[in-house]
Amino acid sequence: MILYPAIDLKDGQAVRLVHGEMDQATVFNDDPAAQAQEFVDAGCQWLHLVDLNGAFAGTPVNAAPVEAILKRCKVPAQLGGGIRDMATIERWLDLGLARVILGTVAVENPDLVRQAAKAFPGQVAVGLDARNGRVATRGWAEETDVMVTDLAKSFEDAGIAAIIYTDILRDGAMKGPNIDATADLARAVDIPVIASGGVSSLADLTALRDTGVISGAISGRALYDGAIDLRAAMDLLA
Repeated sequence: MILYPAIDLKDGQAVRLVHGEMDQATVFNDDPAAQAQEFVDAGCQWLHLVDLNGAFAGTPVNAAPVEAILKRCKVPAQLGGGIRDMATIERWLDLGLARVILGTVAVENPDLVRQAAKAFPGQVAVGLDARNGRVATRGWAEETDVMVTDLAKSFEDAGIAAIIYTDILRDGAMKGPNIDATADLARAVDIPVIASGGVSSLADLTALRDTGVISGAISGRALYDGAIDLRAAMDLLA
């Protein structure tokens, strides 16, 4: 199981939110590229980047810090937030991003997801963010009636690289991930599933790993707060 350290970008800074609320942002580093390098130096294999402003704006906003991270860090990175057309997908991949994460468009324009996954094999993931099993879009500000498992199954034949499943009510709250729901989703589809939201201890990582069906986990606040030691986590998951 791969651990993805998270760098959430708001107004050019590395922050963490609670339950996705933009007015509850804690700034952890005003130099996101330096923060990314710290994670790389500790041994991470991937980076998980989120353009929070972009998720609300519907277009990339924090391009400068993302580009700085890509230039500085020599591990693959995935990015979500504000990526809603083919031109933006192509631009990010041309700049060296290993994988784009499509969230809102997975609900609003699923054909774009299919088109992108076909054009860029292995480089397109779908981000499914949910409250009580229902998908939320546009920076989690809008809730839909779409069930996570139904949407995930609709992409079974699309060739997407992964599904990133976030339980919004767990995100940033340091209360542990929704292991049962994540594992159920992973068992329901053949697509690799990455857990996100609430991953806050080595015990959480162990529990996710021991399901045997979850391919990765994303953690942010716990790494910044020191609740998870990244080197210890990498040793645990090796």
